[in-house]
Amino acid sequence: MSSMTLYNYFRSSTSYRVRLALNVKGLDFEYKPINLLKAEQRSEAYLKINPLGGLPTLVHGGKNIPESFAIMEYLDEVFPEPALFPKDAYLKARVRQVCEVINSFMHPMCNLKTLNYLEKTHGYDQAKKEEWAGFWLPQGLETLEKTLQEFSGTYSFGDTITMADLFLVPQLLTCQRFKVDITKYPTLMKINENCKKLPAFEKAHPFKQIDTPDEFKNK
Repeated sequence: MSSMTLYNYFRSSTSYRVRLALNVKGLDFEYKPINLLKAEQRSEAYLKINPLGGLPTLVHGGKNIPESFAIMEYLDEVFPEPALFPKDAYLKARVRQVCEVINSFMHPMCNLKTLNYLEKTHGYDQAKKEEWAGFWLPQGLETLEKTLQEFSGTYSFGDTITMADLFLVPQLLTCQRFKVDITKYPTLMKINENCKKLPAFEKAHPFKQIDTPDEFKNK
């Protein structure tokens, strides 16, 4: 049995990020599904592991590590090869900038808690949620496109996978889910297509997980 357990959900983009990091580093882990739609993240048992009730949470050596960015930086320190950040301090800062545009600006706009609030408080249906996403997400995409035009090669920063790619690919899938047109951003499209060819990315895809509903498999 693996010494690492990942509590996650197939469609959670933050869970997807961490699965990517684990796969890129070639690390085995036990997959523990937590169904967000059934509110399993608010169960008494899970709240003991993650008091905020968020996903994902990594358990390694009996220690709980919540929050995707914290988990991924932990993995990069404990298992340093292959590195997820460039050695150059400036490039490392720019990788973190890309991650933060996604983590702090884009992701919170369309996570389940935000959407549930909009639905319950303001009566948003799916069409209104897509309109909401269509206002916020392109602002982040435009920033990422301009930034990565300067730094990208095969991937976000040159020809080596970095943390930026592990954040970008899941976020682009979320954009597509909310019918945001990502074809307007050719640099991001190129990076996305190149990443998706890699086995680590294919293995981590939301539609290939043990808790993926049948309706999404083989899409």
